[in-house]
Amino acid sequence: MIGVDVGGTFTDVVAIRDGQIVVNKVPSRSEDAHASVLAGAAGLGVDGARVFNHASTHGLNAIITRQLPKVGLLHTKGHRDVLDQGRIIRPAEAVTDPSWRRSFSDSARPLVPRYLRRGVQERLDRTGAAVIPLDEPQLREQLEVLGRCDVEAVAICLLHSYVDDTHERRVRELVREVLGEIPVSISSEVSALAKEYARTSTTVIDVMMKLIYGDYNDRLLKGLVDLGFTGQLNYADSAATLIDAEAAMARPYRVVFSGPAAGTAASVRLGEVTGWSDLLCADIGGTSCDISVVTGGRPYLKTTFEFEHDLLVNSLSTDIVTIGAGGGSLVDVNTLGELTVGPGSAGAVPGPACYGAGGDQPTTTDGCLLMGLLDSDAFLGGAHRLQPELAVSAFESLPMTGPLSDRVSDAWNLGLNNIAEGIFNAALTRGVDPSDYSLVAYGAAGPMMLPSLLDLLHVKRVIVPPHPGLFSALGLLSTDLVYSDSRSAYTVLGEGAVESVNEILSTLEAALLEPLAEADRARAVVARSFDGRLLGQSWDTPFVSIPAGELTAASLDELIRDFHAEYQQRNGTRFESFPVEAVTFRVQVTVPSEKFEFASLPTRVGDAVEPIATTTLRHLYDDDVDCPVYDRVGLCCGDTFVGPAIVREEMSTTFVPRGRTLSVGSIGELVIE
Repeated sequence: MIGVDVGGTFTDVVAIRDGQIVVNKVPSRSEDAHASVLAGAAGLGVDGARVFNHASTHGLNAIITRQLPKVGLLHTKGHRDVLDQGRIIRPAEAVTDPSWRRSFSDSARPLVPRYLRRGVQERLDRTGAAVIPLDEPQLREQLEVLGRCDVEAVAICLLHSYVDDTHERRVRELVREVLGEIPVSISSEVSALAKEYARTSTTVIDVMMKLIYGDYNDRLLKGLVDLGFTGQLNYADSAATLIDAEAAMARPYRVVFSGPAAGTAASVRLGEVTGWSDLLCADIGGTSCDISVVTGGRPYLKTTFEFEHDLLVNSLSTDIVTIGAGGGSLVDVNTLGELTVGPGSAGAVPGPACYGAGGDQPTTTDGCLLMGLLDSDAFLGGAHRLQPELAVSAFESLPMTGPLSDRVSDAWNLGLNNIAEGIFNAALTRGVDPSDYSLVAYGAAGPMMLPSLLDLLHVKRVIVPPHPGLFSALGLLSTDLVYSDSRSAYTVLGEGAVESVNEILSTLEAALLEPLAEADRARAVVARSFDGRLLGQSWDTPFVSIPAGELTAASLDELIRDFHAEYQQRNGTRFESFPVEAVTFRVQVTVPSEKFEFASLPTRVGDAVEPIATTTLRHLYDDDVDCPVYDRVGLCCGDTFVGPAIVREEMSTTFVPRGRTLSVGSIGELVIE
């Protein structure tokens, strides 16, 4: 089993061999993304691996940087600007700003420029009846325009096509007649959901990902075969569940935002073993801090996710908040003379100043090196020697007064406060009290920074899992293959709706089960749910469970009661006198897959654990402080010591602040309280 998580700074590779976890970490290559994956895999070897589970940011980076292919968009005539309009929602900070413009509009960085968005003469009403028939000669004229513009692919999104896709399918046929066999995505297959903007956005992203991931997947698969891989390649989706490569490439919009969710999946697995089911999860890497919440062993899910404000994709995703705070966060001075940390990052290239790769601006990593938290000779297992003199020069170059010690300590404290604020806001938004939760610290920089937040957040404890620097990649080996689909069909739930609801659910279920191998179909688990609302509302209550089997009038009444219970839990009120309207029906087919197991750690026999070295902490407390250094490999279950202390391992460093106690758990987790 091999799991790979491609981050903005590093690509993490984890393999399970004979029950042992083997890891590798290589710099990410933004210009040649698959190469870093292959380099990491080659370092561990792929011979005999049954699965290769992959979380990629390749498509996400293309969208953020707008390094996108030229695609055309066909929409019902009069509605081609829906992509610019979005949901007509402004972020809070832009409500009073007359100069604000949506980031993906024509005035900024459009996904599809207006001249490539063409109107199609046709119109269906909300029942699927043709108000205006499809005008094929007019469509051919528009396609010839796109042909002269050399578009590489076409997205098709016509009004109300989620009810009847006849027009969309015919438009696809004509696209291929006029423009040849180029990639085409139609919204009724990609996202058969109501609300035109999100469906349009999802379809455009999907066809772009077909171009971006098509080449990427081909190169990756060829490279793996050349390395000797003969198993199954899977991609993680935005909820960190797995899809086989063929299914992923058929609907690649699902795999765009997969990396951060994998860390949450690993945290859920950790909670199952340790018994701590209420978790705040924080993944701090080189560029960002990804924050998620797990309550009762279940992560929060969303029916959509946003790349940028209002840039939506209709895909189930783990609810994750990302802030610009990581080991590579740049320390700077703003125009008011105030010290700032992040959100800009030095990335992998040139990286922090101490890397010696050309970076001349100080970062959080440079500060940690000067404070003594990092060992210049042991970084990344000794593979990369850090240069403290370059870190000193970078901090001294800041246009501000004050000694070096103040600059370093202020940057450290400011960075910690930024992270604490992000975690607190994420918890508060989801209605949870951080003091009731444990904080899981992972990512290469998480164990070094997050234990210092015990005072700021008042969480119960900080947990550093085994292999924190590659924990997200480990999460890819702790999840299942999941195939899902959804369809909008506005249906007032009552006795007359039984037949139509059963038909929708059975159609979705059959379509998901049909492509599976017989063995997978036999052990597949089917889960059904719906998004509903009180009749007249404009927003939905998602994920109301639907019982197995064919629905009857009695089970439909139970479904209505379940909706009211879910509505009350989410909103604190109950309105049983209102009819319930189902908006979207969802079916999920889960095929259980092999998962890794955390190995038990032996209990120490004999004397207490001894440090392997002593270092000096500077710029952190009022005076320099001698600090013991422990090797994580040498720790046993039940070992305990009081900070300040440092625990080193190959891919990460854990810092135990002064006055805090670290104890080692049964699977090697470090618990700091």
